Amino acid sequence: MKITDILSEDLVLPALAGRSKDDVIEELARAVAERHRDEVDFAKLVQALEDREKLNSTALGEGVAIPHGKLPGLRRVIAAFGRSPGGVDFSSLDGKPTHLFFLLVAPEDCAGAHLKALARISRLLKDESFRQRLMRATTAADLYRTIREEDEKY
Repeated sequence: MKITDILSEDLVLPALAGRSKDDVIEELARAVAERHRDEVDFAKLVQALEDREKLNSTALGEGVAIPHGKLPGLRRVIAAFGRSPGGVDFSSLDGKPTHLFFLLVAPEDCAGAHLKALARISRLLKDESFRQRLMRATTAADLYRTIREEDEKY
């Protein structure tokens, strides 16, 4: 699975406005719900993401978080990417602000694809130079191109 199979450029947000964990979750969820109106209910998506965060934070450290959840009725895994240049307290294990967010939403009965997407994203984001390139990119198109180029290496 490639990230570009589940992420489209119109779901890349280069400057998240949210300043809290809840704000960022809602902002990314709203983008997904607006883009996929026929299969994603905004309120249900926010609830699924918040329920997952209550188990433990999806912030991995190093400025990265992968909020994720499952929704009934969804036909495939969908991703959104957001960047917060100033950083957000996302309850990261390292206590540092989180800047890079990959939101994943998967069908309720599709654990395999969900886990493959999580693993792929987390593997790519372990690369410090990739994270730095994401922080330097200026537009949604630049961010998407950076993600696509890194995705094609593996």
